Amino acid sequence: MEIGLGLPVGAPESLPDWARAAEAHGFSTLALLDRLTYHNPEPLTALAVLAGATRRIRLQTEVLLAPLRETALLAKQVATLDRMSGGRFVLGVGVGGRDDDHRAAGTPINRRGRLLDDRLTALRQIWDGQPYRDTVIGPRPSTPGGPPILIGGFAPAALRRVARHADGFLCAAALSWAGPLVETVREQWTEAGRTGRPRLVTQINVAAGSAGSIAQARRAVEDYYAFTGRPGWGEPVSDPAELADTVAAHREFGADELILYCWGDDPRQVEHLAAVLR
Repeated sequence: MEIGLGLPVGAPESLPDWARAAEAHGFSTLALLDRLTYHNPEPLTALAVLAGATRRIRLQTEVLLAPLRETALLAKQVATLDRMSGGRFVLGVGVGGRDDDHRAAGTPINRRGRLLDDRLTALRQIWDGQPYRDTVIGPRPSTPGGPPILIGGFAPAALRRVARHADGFLCAAALSWAGPLVETVREQWTEAGRTGRPRLVTQINVAAGSAGSIAQARRAVEDYYAFTGRPGWGEPVSDPAELADTVAAHREFGADELILYCWGDDPRQVEHLAAVLR
């Protein structure tokens, strides 16, 4: 099982330091979340900067809210990032469940699933060199047919979307209730006549380092998930023994990759996490 890092969003200027440290310590992926009305950096822009700061590590949106973005421009942005990173980009996408994001973008939240399906179909056509609205949009991505696509979500429609459009499933659910989601995705994959099996990427929130860094991470998680009205939702794992056990559980679950989402700003957390995982 590979292990990647989900990058904190509170201090975008520190992300190149995070990226270099993550690559030096052998992490597989740098992932960034996407929101429109939050204070996070725009992920495609940020990952383009991190592509220039690194050489080997993958770059992944987790997840990009594709319904908020115009199709042709999104296709061009992704293809450019794929080309300029040497094929290291992975496009994780989802519909987005926050009213404020869709309201700010002017997209009808009750049509977000249809919008995502339409965009995914069009993206593949554009990256394959087919005309879109009577014209060809370049550049062609370095990865034939476009970069790998992962789809995140919990609803039945999101799970069906994996077999139709994607290369894998981003499962943000706790392992205690992730099993049926993954089983459904794999069953639909087989029913659709897809060969092999979908890539499975799971994620957990973590905090490491000093007491101050851990406290900052907890506050950031509380702020981000306040809209749920559930105290303690998304509580980051900070105890080293618990983290080691949690990583082992995801490996046993069959995840191809686990993303450790960090919420404190201090990039020295990378070294602390790497030490736990050795």
